[in-house]
Amino acid sequence: MYPYLRALGIVLTVRPNPAVAPETPSIVRTRCWPWDADMFLELNNGRHLTLFDLGRFSHGARMGLFGVLRRRGWGLVVGGAFVQYRRRIRLFQRFEIVSRCLARDEKWFYFEQTTRQGDKACSSALVRVAVVAGPKGTVPTQEVCEALGQPMWQGTMPDWAASLASADRERPWPPESLGAA
Repeated sequence: MYPYLRALGIVLTVRPNPAVAPETPSIVRTRCWPWDADMFLELNNGRHLTLFDLGRFSHGARMGLFGVLRRRGWGLVVGGAFVQYRRRIRLFQRFEIVSRCLARDEKWFYFEQTTRQGDKACSSALVRVAVVAGPKGTVPTQEVCEALGQPMWQGTMPDWAASLASADRERPWPPESLGAA
């Protein structure tokens, strides 16, 4: 089940005073609860991605994004994620989710997110996110940045992230391996 109470707690407690820049890291501190764990009593790989949602919510709230979304009737959509898992997070262990927006192109914002315990990274993801306006489709990132009062922000895309984004653009959709649907 989606962690609605955690999400609500983040949205209600984070204040954009003053609003942070997109590349400024935001940190959410949490714990691996029984409903987050798999049969090996560690944070489930799918739950990592769900908790990364909460990290982006926190970051978006700190940036002042939720007010913009609410006023304009916009929403958010994840367009893809590349995740690496390196260290286990065991049942009841505390950990942090660190989120920052690296850069943008015309359509996507690219977030780097990491779970960590102390100075040790446990998992990391590059997540591609777009702002959507219902049936109108995606909102250009330039328009979003202007609404946030940061029209000149582009960010800096590290080479590794640019390579992943480039590879993703070359990947066929729908997947050819599925054949005709």
